[in-house]
This record gives sequence, structure tokens and C-alpha cells, in this order.
Amino acid sequence: MPLNDMIQSATQTLVDHLEELTALDQAIGDGDHGLNMKRGAQAIQARLPELQAMTLNDALKLMGKTCVAVIGGSSGPVFGTLLMTLGKELPEQASAEDMAKALRLGIEALTRLGKAEVGQKTLLDVLDPVQKMLAAGGPDLLARVGQCAHDSAQATAHMDATRGRSSFLGDRAKGHVDPGSRSMALIIGSVCQSLQRA
Repeated sequence: MPLNDMIQSATQTLVDHLEELTALDQAIGDGDHGLNMKRGAQAIQARLPELQAMTLNDALKLMGKTCVAVIGGSSGPVFGTLLMTLGKELPEQASAEDMAKALRLGIEALTRLGKAEVGQKTLLDVLDPVQKMLAAGGPDLLARVGQCAHDSAQATAHMDATRGRSSFLGDRAKGHVDPGSRSMALIIGSVCQSLQRA
């Protein structure tokens, strides 16, 4: 599948889930996550003609810079840093093992950026199990990674929030899925489905 088709699919998934992401953030944040992610997704879509002529690495870097410039709040630097790290670390023809290594470096970059760790009800709680599954490999990997991302995002509902705006809510954040984790799972799920169709 052409890179542009994958980018279009992943970004449109975020746009299509605007209401869900907004509702999740209204429960434990300031309610703007859905709109912020839609803004970033549409900004990337507007650059598809430019991205089409780029290598995977350069496309990831440009999308990361776009996220930083356009997405409000903490999500811009977080998603932007992840994309730019992947763009720097991935080889042009990336295997699952390559993706696992690059994702591990992305997780380390996000940990430095936000001083967050796995288990604190953030999108790291999606990225970490996905990274470990990619590193382990095995059959039906794309389907399993997509399901892992979904299940891991849902599991954040049972975690204590100790980082970000939801940490101010204490026990009231329990029972609510972390919006950033859900966005990350939507992106990963869409990419996995696109690669399965390729």
C-alpha cells in the first residue's frame, strides 16, 4: 500500500473519532483532545501531495513537525516527538524488529519529554506493550499488534492517573480511558489494517 494511502487512512480515523475522543477528554481532561487531534490530522492531510514525494523517514519527520506546530496542548509535542524519532531511527525498508527498536527509542524520548513512565495512564501504556510484541515477532503479527493497541488503551481505564491533567482528579479518573492512549491505539490499528491490505 502506498505511504500516502496509509497516512490518509490513519489521519481520517482520528477525524472520524472526534466525538469519542472529545468525550473521553471531557471526562478527565479539558475536553479539547478530539479537536486538537482532528486539527493535526487535517493539517497532515493537507500536506499529502508534499509527503507523496518523500521517503518514509522524511515523511515521518515532516508529520512530526506538523504535529508540534498545529496540535494544541501537550499532544503536539508528544505525537510530534514520537513521529520525528521514528523518522530518524527507522530504516527505509523496516522490519518488525526495526520498528521495535525505533519504537523503544521513541518511548525513551517521550519519557524524557514528559517525565512519564509506563503505568501512569498515558499513551506509553499502549506503546510499551506494542513495542514488546513487535520485538517478540511471530505469526499474524499485524493483527495481534492492532488488537494489543486497542486492549492496552482500554486497560488505561483501570489505572491511576499520576501524570497529566487527569492526575488532578485522583480516583475520579478511574473508569475512564486515557484519550491520548485511545488516539494512539486508533493510529496503530489503522496502520496495521493498511499493512494487512497491502
